[in-house]
Amino acid sequence: MDMTDGERFIRCALGEKIDRVPYGVGIGWRCWDGTLERWKAESGVRDLDVAKTLGYDYRDVRPACHQGFFPEFEVVVIDETEEFITTRNERGITLRNRRDLGSMPEFLDYPIKTREDWERLKAQRLDPKTPGRVCEDWTKLRERLKKTGEAVTVGDYPWGVFGTPRDFLGAEEFLMMFYTDPALVKDMMNHLTTLWISMWGEIANEVQIDRVHIWEDMSGRQGSLISPKMVNEFMMPCYDRMAAFAREAGARVISVDSDGDVRELVPIFMEHGVNLIYPFEVQAGSDVLEYRHKYPRLGILGGLDKRALAAGRAAIDKEVDRAREMVKYGRYIPSYDHLIPPDVAWDNFRYSAGRLREVCFGARG
Repeated sequence: MDMTDGERFIRCALGEKIDRVPYGVGIGWRCWDGTLERWKAESGVRDLDVAKTLGYDYRDVRPACHQGFFPEFEVVVIDETEEFITTRNERGITLRNRRDLGSMPEFLDYPIKTREDWERLKAQRLDPKTPGRVCEDWTKLRERLKKTGEAVTVGDYPWGVFGTPRDFLGAEEFLMMFYTDPALVKDMMNHLTTLWISMWGEIANEVQIDRVHIWEDMSGRQGSLISPKMVNEFMMPCYDRMAAFAREAGARVISVDSDGDVRELVPIFMEHGVNLIYPFEVQAGSDVLEYRHKYPRLGILGGLDKRALAAGRAAIDKEVDRAREMVKYGRYIPSYDHLIPPDVAWDNFRYSAGRLREVCFGARG
């Protein structure tokens, strides 16, 4: 029973019969820019393509569209030193990056500070009717899908009901606003949901959508940044709207990406239509075997400790064993729990990929 990579991904997430487990799929198979530069040097291949070299399955395809501010902000370089570069990006966020791109950026300033800022930007840059928001070449995309068999996903990083408004204001100001101006929080969330569903509807008129994806990153090691009560009150009406769109469009998977400890969020998300969650960060206390036993109908992607990749083969083998055990239960796609950092050697990652390939290709649903 041969399947396309897209069919395999969707069916695995839903616990249906598969020819084998998806391989090379998820954020934990990708790396930071600084990591790639290290791997190019260690492999001696200056144009190293990790996915092709290791034989990953095709990733899903996400039709081109502008899901945030459009027109985008002009990118401006504000300051440069030998170690750092400070810019305002296309989303209006001022951030400072290390030149070696070896870590997360430092966020310094945000585009929205007042209700007036929101109303202005909503009218000028968040209008669902702005021509050109959906900008895919449909002829080329249909040809690509015939060749690759990829799943079609709508939604992407950094677009989420919580995640996007947080990036509009910064975490501290946004969290305070749940108390100081809850109506504005709801307006942001509802307007963005309307914007996204409008674009997704255009896409659904052209191709079959397989997955709706929501990026949130709304947890840390301590758990969710807002209470379950707030999640239900503020966010879930928007999730219900997106789930209704997914049903109407025939998209069978609704996924959420949130780092950190998500144990408070998982049952709420599932109640409102989400059936695939990742990346289950181990250093935040996530144990995917515990989640599997508690939520047997949840699709799980990730949950392998990326720190093992720097520790060596014995530590890697323990994570491979964890993946092998998870695969037995179904609805699991092996992946490390975030982008691979620069302290990981190419030989270690290549060894891990080979071991996980054995798990994926040896397991059938």
